[in-house]
Amino acid sequence: MIAGYAENYRLVEALKLFDKMPVRDTVCWNSMIKGCLDCGDLNMGMKLFDEMPERNVVSWTTMVNGYLQFGRIEVAEGLFCAMPARDIAAWNSMIYGYFCNGRVDDGMRLFEEMPRRNVISWTSVISGLDLHGRSDEALFLFRQMVVSSVEPTSSTFSSVITACANVMDLQLGVQVHALIVMLGLSFDAFVTASLVTFYANCKQIDNCCKIFNENLHVNVVVWTALLTGYGLNCKHEDALKVFGDMIKLGILPNQSSFTSALNSCCELEALDRGKVIHATAIKLGLETDAFVANSLIELYSKCGNLKNGVTIFKNIGKKNIVSWNSIIVGCAQHGCGVWALTFFTQMIRVGVGSDEITLTGLLSACSHSGMLQKGRRIFEYFSQCKAIELKLEHYACMVDILGRSGKLKEAEELVKNMPMEPNIMVWLALLSACRIHLDLELAEETANRIFSIQPHCSAAYVLLSNLYADSGRWSDVARIRTKMRGRGIEKQPGWSWVTLKGQRHEFLSEDRSHPSRKYTKRPPHSRQEFESKSEISHTQNNVVADIPLADIALTLEGKRVHVTNRKNLEVRATTMAVPLLATKVVKNRVKKFKRPQSDCKVSVKGKVN
Repeated sequence: MIAGYAENYRLVEALKLFDKMPVRDTVCWNSMIKGCLDCGDLNMGMKLFDEMPERNVVSWTTMVNGYLQFGRIEVAEGLFCAMPARDIAAWNSMIYGYFCNGRVDDGMRLFEEMPRRNVISWTSVISGLDLHGRSDEALFLFRQMVVSSVEPTSSTFSSVITACANVMDLQLGVQVHALIVMLGLSFDAFVTASLVTFYANCKQIDNCCKIFNENLHVNVVVWTALLTGYGLNCKHEDALKVFGDMIKLGILPNQSSFTSALNSCCELEALDRGKVIHATAIKLGLETDAFVANSLIELYSKCGNLKNGVTIFKNIGKKNIVSWNSIIVGCAQHGCGVWALTFFTQMIRVGVGSDEITLTGLLSACSHSGMLQKGRRIFEYFSQCKAIELKLEHYACMVDILGRSGKLKEAEELVKNMPMEPNIMVWLALLSACRIHLDLELAEETANRIFSIQPHCSAAYVLLSNLYADSGRWSDVARIRTKMRGRGIEKQPGWSWVTLKGQRHEFLSEDRSHPSRKYTKRPPHSRQEFESKSEISHTQNNVVADIPLADIALTLEGKRVHVTNRKNLEVRATTMAVPLLATKVVKNRVKKFKRPQSDCKVSVKGKVN
């Protein structure tokens, strides 16, 4: 009865029944202590443990588990050392506690000291090592386990397959899969989910589907593994189809299902479908779950709706570091540097620690908002923070901040004095700054550095060519283009897409294969007509010059666009939308003028009448 009350979180009734008992044996005391711990009342559990007339090894192990459950590992460690006798369950509990609290070396030490081990001991260490990024050691330990004639369980195989997935060891994973089949464990749900994830990580998506289809009784964990697997292989449309099939078959998605589906929407920038998934999460009461909400923040921020992202962030019950990072990065993407810094201040006040992603988001926010002094202070603050190690991307962001502000000499000095060797990303940030401020001498020196590291870096060639073009040195432009052709270097073509009536239309530079070609070939009737239908936002330059002069697509003046060439992707997409939705007023977003070498990002929002 006591255990039943505790399992249903009716601790008060359990304690009343316990107090009324005329005789209490050790089993009764142990049940009551465990009930208190399971219901979250550590103090009452401690009190009962201290009052016990006699204790056995189960009493001690239960209390050790309780302290570990509440993160009080030092107290649990002391209690474990004070135990008069320890059985294998006590050893396993302490090992598991060490790994859960990040003390991997202590967990390994205790494992080596164990007088006797069972399959739970081996599985705890294998999963713990893999959890902390030491998958190779976990797989080595599994080999030792097999040699020791300890038969693995489904939990063991799930951990081992996960380790194979993390190191993408296809050969070993296939061998383990064969052993799973031999032992008749291939239909276990958690093993199946691990196998699906493993083959997805190894880019074997057909095998994922085969394993999924061979299991007649799959649960939400297996469905989520397949959904996530499609996402890992950039098959986001298939991932969303899997999510839709789950709903149709009455399988309720969990937090991981929603996170994976929303991530696919984010990659596709499919805001409308993301809103449908958001509505489903609301119906299931998961909209304030931190994991789901974090993905929603990223989706809305990436799709241009920062306001909704902020609203979702404010409604999260228990915000974790990913929640704070998501909103800071979202603000950075929208150029809202002040908002990003405000959220960072609130993050510090509530005692949430920062990490490398926080710093990247803050520096990016300062860069896009032109906040040089604040960017400097943030960089200096984190430079002195021992908990965070500055990485190459942080230096690249700081170089970008200095470069955008015209501090080229300071940016150059920062690159030269870096504690590690600058990579392509850092040098490209400096070269991009040289292009903005037309510093030819430093640009040529920087470009040579890049070519010495990566001779076929197309972005460097394009940036240098643009700089020559901006400076009127057309002979050098021709020389760079000739060199690119001679070395077989091609710049990535720009492309964009628009979603109309639930259908996605993509436009690649100079591509004429779209079914609605008659629309894409027709430019707006006049400059005035296009200006009345379009609103353009851009970051800094007034010329899109990462293609030859004859192919220049747009000239930006303030927030107006002059159409100079019908090859412009955004124009083609917008003009196609006119006849398709002629009878309905809509807000249409043309997504991603995608040319990574360019420092001018253009997005068009058009109202179609």
